[in-house]
Amino acid sequence: MHNQLSTYRTAWTGNNDAGRVIYHSTAIVVWDADMIRLDTGGRFSVTTKRKMNQASHQFNLGFGVRQRNGVWFIDLDECGEVLKFSGDAVTFNRRGFTSDLWKKVDADMTAALDRRAV
Repeated sequence: MHNQLSTYRTAWTGNNDAGRVIYHSTAIVVWDADMIRLDTGGRFSVTTKRKMNQASHQFNLGFGVRQRNGVWFIDLDECGEVLKFSGDAVTFNRRGFTSDLWKKVDADMTAALDRRAV
C-alpha cells in the first residue's frame, strides 16, 4: 500500500500520539501530541520524502512533504500553513505557527522532542 510504511530499511514505534520512524539509521519522523520533527539525514531523496508522507498517513500526523524546483516544503493540513525545509531537519508544531517565530521555536521544540522521544 502506498500510504503505509514498508519494512524495507525502515522501522517504527508508536501510535498517533507519539513515535518515530527510522529509515536507514536516521529518525526521519519523530512526533508527540504537540510537535513533529522531520529529518532527511542529508538524503533529500524521493524515498525519504515518500516515507515521511507514508508516516503522516499511517499515523494521522496531518502533514505532507512535497518538492518544487529542488526545494522541499511541508503542508500542514490543520492550519493550511506551508513551511520550507531549511537544512536537513525541521521541527514544527502540529497546529502550525507563524514563520517569524520559526527559528526560536524550532530550537526549543527540537530540544523538547529529543527529551521526550520514545
